[in-house]
Amino acid sequence: MARQSADVRREQLVEAAIRVMIRDGVAKATTRAVVGEAGLPLGAFHYCFRSKQELLHSVIERIMLRSLTFAPASPAHGDDPRDIIRSTLHAYWEGIRARPAEHLVTYELTQYALREPGLADVARRQYRHYLQANIDHLEAIAELAGIHWTVEVPVLARYGLNFLDGLTLNWLIDRDDTQALAALDAYADHLAGVAAPGRPGTPA
Repeated sequence: MARQSADVRREQLVEAAIRVMIRDGVAKATTRAVVGEAGLPLGAFHYCFRSKQELLHSVIERIMLRSLTFAPASPAHGDDPRDIIRSTLHAYWEGIRARPAEHLVTYELTQYALREPGLADVARRQYRHYLQANIDHLEAIAELAGIHWTVEVPVLARYGLNFLDGLTLNWLIDRDDTQALAALDAYADHLAGVAAPGRPGTPA
């Protein structure tokens, strides 16, 4: 059998780690448990990752790529900025609803990392990722809708991160789709209220 590349084994280990965390919890995702789930020898872990911290970073990035990276909805003729904002947020929310178990793992990862000596940077990096994703989304929406934000984008992104993070956790607890979408639409209304036509400095 052909020898697998480091990239292929790394991929297998990240996916195996996610499966172990979903099934058994983050604390039980030991190196041995992960390689066992992947069907690889123990040495494969140290060949692909320098530490468990590096594996946790990769797990977070993988979950983000699947659920937090989404294309803003293409506007239909006559769509106003609020419609574009709303449809984009709904596309984001479908990513959350599609993989609830993975998102539950992300909250557990945050708590685990903050409590484990030497792993606090995992939580900090995790939320830096989230904040940048929110900045990217806001900039993409503005470009698509032909608007600019009247609030500084990093500030608006942090506000949005706090809202969406809380909304996601609340939904993981009660699974109330109706209330979650109502809250999401209220957030869309808020964003529409801090949007102005054109690029910054464009005459009204």
